[in-house]
Amino acid sequence: MKIGIANDHRGYKLKEYLKKELEKEYEVIDLGTDYEDSVDYPDYAFMLGELIKTGGADFGVAICGSGIGISIACNKVKGVRCAKVSNSEEAKYTREDNDSNIVAFGEKTPKEEAVEIVKTFINTPFSNLEKHMRRINKITEYEENSNDR
Repeated sequence: MKIGIANDHRGYKLKEYLKKELEKEYEVIDLGTDYEDSVDYPDYAFMLGELIKTGGADFGVAICGSGIGISIACNKVKGVRCAKVSNSEEAKYTREDNDSNIVAFGEKTPKEEAVEIVKTFINTPFSNLEKHMRRINKITEYEENSNDR
């Protein structure tokens, strides 16, 4: 399984920790940044979103100061369903109910909790319940037709 991971300068330290932990079980594609010098999170979010969109990774992890900005930017890539989560329970629900393909969180997430969030996210299957499939299809249809509006 391939996991893409992207971050801005504020998420750098947590990304490095997560990368080491995840590489024990998964192939990790590190999209950076690899520094603590200020960068613009949309640049990294778009790279991660495109990686997911093209099938270059099975799932993605996005980290910025709060997790909010990078999640918004990831969701601008067609086909991406990124959820900003605060705990493993939310990671579980976003996979089960929304079939999310990127999980986002903030730099202040405790390291061990971040690992648990990502593993829960990766290991939780989509429920395939009709009501959730119907809702996702509505989002996808809107997304694909939004250029016409």
